[in-house]
Amino acid sequence: MNLELRHDRDQERLGAGADQVDTSWNGVANGLGFVGIVGFGLGFQSKSMRTVSVREGASVVRSTKEIEVDSMETPLLSSNDVEAEVHKPKFTGLVSTMKSNFFTDLPQKLRSHIDPEDPFDIDVSKSVGLKRDEKDYYERQIATLKSFEEVESFVARSQDYVIDEKIQEEDRAERAAQEIAMQISNWANVFLLSLKTYATIKSGSIAIAASTLDSLLDLMAGGILWFTHISMKNINIYKYPIGKLRVQPVGIIIFAAVMATLGFQVLLVAAEKLITNEPSETMSHDQLIWLYSIMLTATAIKLVLWIYCRSSRNNIVRAYAKDHYFDVVTNVLGLVAAVLGNAYYWWIDPSGAIVLAIYTIVNWSGTVMENAVSLIGQAAPPEVLQKLTYLVLRQGADNIKRVDTVRAYTFGVLYFVEVDIELPEDLPLKEAHAIGESLQIKLEELPEVERAFVHLDFECSHKPEHSVLSTIPNDL
Repeated sequence: MNLELRHDRDQERLGAGADQVDTSWNGVANGLGFVGIVGFGLGFQSKSMRTVSVREGASVVRSTKEIEVDSMETPLLSSNDVEAEVHKPKFTGLVSTMKSNFFTDLPQKLRSHIDPEDPFDIDVSKSVGLKRDEKDYYERQIATLKSFEEVESFVARSQDYVIDEKIQEEDRAERAAQEIAMQISNWANVFLLSLKTYATIKSGSIAIAASTLDSLLDLMAGGILWFTHISMKNINIYKYPIGKLRVQPVGIIIFAAVMATLGFQVLLVAAEKLITNEPSETMSHDQLIWLYSIMLTATAIKLVLWIYCRSSRNNIVRAYAKDHYFDVVTNVLGLVAAVLGNAYYWWIDPSGAIVLAIYTIVNWSGTVMENAVSLIGQAAPPEVLQKLTYLVLRQGADNIKRVDTVRAYTFGVLYFVEVDIELPEDLPLKEAHAIGESLQIKLEELPEVERAFVHLDFECSHKPEHSVLSTIPNDL
């Protein structure tokens, strides 16, 4: 049998090749894998592609890019060519063997920081005597081992047909907690808007007014996020064949855009105050008491909500958490600016409002860009591609002759995955279909994958099946 994994045409397919994966049965190269540990692994590159041939009985790995880490002190970090006897790949105990060899070959300056009970719980940044590139390298190695262990655990659960009731119950509890978090946040925004409106009327502070406008926008934006959440749950497969998960980043973009617009408006009002030299009226003792009571209460409520929402795995709830944290900052700065402006110089109040406005614009503009990029179709990082490739090989080790392409890119919150594999030419259609379908199902079971496409072929020397459009057709 001849196993051969080639990527000569990847550069032609994607130019820079940022979302391509080069795979092999022998060695994990490019400084992100495990070269020569057990004669098996996954190699991947982002820019420079290479050809890896694996033949029954012996193998040779040839890399065009050496590991760029200076002063390597262990055989693990060697970038020399590796020659090893390779028979049919055996996955049983593979990750355990890699992990054992990895931690055995670690230099003493790293091994001293390892907890024997949990070897993955190692803080490389605390190691003395390692260069920055070396620390990055070891952190990537540990992350790779963790991802391989996750795949092994994932496959083992599926093979044993074990339905973990505890996990399902935890997922149901998590979804219920997300619903509660969003409802509490919305009702809290209604309550705090009422409090801050009263504080603004009593104090006349522009910084407090900015904080009140922020609460008004919180209420509006909360409505947007809640509508987004409800819309995602109501799916019409005839109108939306692949679901409505993209509603989430769209809703967050609208939410963030509204918040950034608010910041710009507050900036204009505060700047006008400073330019026209219009000091606010001095607050009385009773007004200050009301101001302290209302703003400190609002800050405490938002702080509690931030702590409650930040641990959620749901992006919408995390958007609420980010907003709650932002409110804590704006409430504290607004209160400080109002009190100092009242006691000392009036211009401190509008100046504080300007600082809050700039912070709002920068913070939420970044959120807009982050979610917009996820909708464009950005390539997955190498760590995700490596995990996907390992799963492909792990799932189809008995039949796959060659892994031609593993591609993953964002289309909303999760990834779309494309895998091209080569199967024996004489393999019956029924068996080939079963292999492709089982691999597709397995990939889509990963929590970071929304949809997977598996393409089966009997050779990999043809031109790419798809072209990448650079312009929109004029007929549209």
